[in-house]
Amino acid sequence: MNVGYVHTLETPVNSIDRGRLKVSVVDQATSRPIQGAKVLISYTADPESTIEEMTTDQSGETENIMLPAPPVEYSMEPGIYQPYAEYTVAVEAEDYEPMVISGTNVLSGELSLQNVPVQRNIPPGQPENVVIAAHTLYAEYPPKIPESEIKPTNQSGEIVLSRVVVPEIIVVHDGVPDDSTARDYYVPYRDYIKNVASSEIYATWPRQTIEANIYAIMSFTLNRVYTEWYRNQNKNFTITSSTAYDHKWIHDRNFFQNISEVVDDIFDNYLSRPNVKQPILTQYCDGKRVSCPNWMSQWGSKYLGDQNYSSIEIIRYYYGDNMYINRAEEIAGIPSSWPGYNLDIGSSGQKVRQMQEQLNLIGEFYNAIPVLVPDGIYGENTAQAVRKFQQIFNLPQTGIVDFATWYKISDRYVRLSGIAELNP
Repeated sequence: MNVGYVHTLETPVNSIDRGRLKVSVVDQATSRPIQGAKVLISYTADPESTIEEMTTDQSGETENIMLPAPPVEYSMEPGIYQPYAEYTVAVEAEDYEPMVISGTNVLSGELSLQNVPVQRNIPPGQPENVVIAAHTLYAEYPPKIPESEIKPTNQSGEIVLSRVVVPEIIVVHDGVPDDSTARDYYVPYRDYIKNVASSEIYATWPRQTIEANIYAIMSFTLNRVYTEWYRNQNKNFTITSSTAYDHKWIHDRNFFQNISEVVDDIFDNYLSRPNVKQPILTQYCDGKRVSCPNWMSQWGSKYLGDQNYSSIEIIRYYYGDNMYINRAEEIAGIPSSWPGYNLDIGSSGQKVRQMQEQLNLIGEFYNAIPVLVPDGIYGENTAQAVRKFQQIFNLPQTGIVDFATWYKISDRYVRLSGIAELNP
């Protein structure tokens, strides 16, 4: 930590604004929601003094609660004051190990989503404690080691995929590449991107700035996937959590809803240059503590967003006019791809029937979702079920199955039906 910075740990004197927090409790092994879990919220600096106590509903979720947060201005300019409050979330559920997550971030005006995966209480033990590390824009982390944005693909024995595919799982090595003691985590791709974005930019920034940074994070990640960068070094992981080599990923950290929505809308995209097949390794830095010519500046991208630059204009400002947004040829781990158009009242056919069947399976675990007759006809009952699904999973409650909703339904269906094994 830079000695000039004031790490308040969370609230006290300067926490005059409000943010929101929603906690979801799920079975770590099955992703099923846990109803009736007790959730205790306290300030991280004073974890013994509970300020909120809640119980999860039939979807394993708490209500959104308002909590003190520092002024929004703290996240709009680099400064010495911590721009987010930190809270401790303690969860107790029958037949499960208790779990405590310290350092959940709450930003002024934003909804923070804290997922708490709990384990079966076999045998009973001490609570699992997770500490969320400080945000990269506030704390000191090692600067990125420069690399070529396009990797050579003619080395003997090198593995390179034939096309760009959004992977189902990212294997994250929680340390530097050569640290054999660091743990590897198996993380769904979208969750990985949401985690990194929530760790590296502020959710209070303009949407177009958030989009530009997420494009850069996704393109960098998909370059690692496409070139099998670490596998070619005889490593059994996709990417690391070290800022010197890759992105900052923090185990079990909270997401922010607006960041989550952006990722769900664009997760199959990456950045390209003409006549280059691989996603571009888009490097960036904060632009204040670290200067990085020809890379994107995170603070600079925020100021461009303030000036109403679009996300692609921000990207081209830093990476050049010949950078463009491309779409992956395949999304791995899904039963069927989005039909290419929204499903709404009046729609019919196999895609509607498939979606209804998937919602029915999800509804076996999330009972607030009404049971549907899988007749392939999108009527008001289907729209109501979709709206309830969107409410539970923090999507805009339109009742329409758009791109983001289709793939969120697919993701939940896969996790709950056992099609994909997310916990090797």
